[in-house]
Amino acid sequence: MWKIAEIRLKQLEKSFEVSKNSHPVLRRFSTDLDTEKITVILGRSGCGKTTLLRILAGLETLDGGQILFEQPEKLGVVFQEPRLMPWLTLEQNILFGADKKKHSKSKLKEKAETLLRLTGLEKFGKAYPDQLSGGMMQRAALARALACDASYLLMDEPFAALDHFTRQTMQKEFLRICAEEKMGALFVTHSVDEALLLGDEILIMENGKVGSWFTIGENLAYPRDLLSEEMIGIKRKIIKTLENRSQTQKNF
Repeated sequence: MWKIAEIRLKQLEKSFEVSKNSHPVLRRFSTDLDTEKITVILGRSGCGKTTLLRILAGLETLDGGQILFEQPEKLGVVFQEPRLMPWLTLEQNILFGADKKKHSKSKLKEKAETLLRLTGLEKFGKAYPDQLSGGMMQRAALARALACDASYLLMDEPFAALDHFTRQTMQKEFLRICAEEKMGALFVTHSVDEALLLGDEILIMENGKVGSWFTIGENLAYPRDLLSEEMIGIKRKIIKTLENRSQTQKNF
């Protein structure tokens, strides 16, 4: 039975050819994603996190398995690098992927202004990427993902390259935007702290499969205190799980 809004991933398979050898990245990967929640994926490098996002985004093809949508979803993608086009203004970058046949020029301008306000960039619509800070460029990348009328976000370590304070600001902005737009996300990170701060659910990937699953959103409201006794307890469990998985793989 379907949840209210859900993406079902069933037995996903994906391999890459490396030096004429097949290297499996996803091995019968199965899970359900609630599109109204933030699901965070943790796991060691090479476990298949980014490949999974790229498949969902349509940037890679599956070797096997199915992706089923309970209802049509428009997916917005935010990469680790902002990937803004330097010859376009911030407003033009944001609207680059918008459906220009569906909206009139006045509606597109209104959309850009709305997204600039939403991401706190309303004073920089005519600026070019090289005039912006790293955090501002990443906000623009988020606005661009929303401009295509996304109902669910795919986030591939979007804040990893930012300094500590800018990263904190972007995490808060991300949560605010998800709450205001009533949307969820699949968020890849290597940071356990970031996973705890953002995730309703935390999925640990292991060898291309779902290794463990932690549900924390029902018990811990935003904003979250990483130093609270409950959060420290969950962090211990996650770190222990990651260490055990790593040790098992070494022994294997």
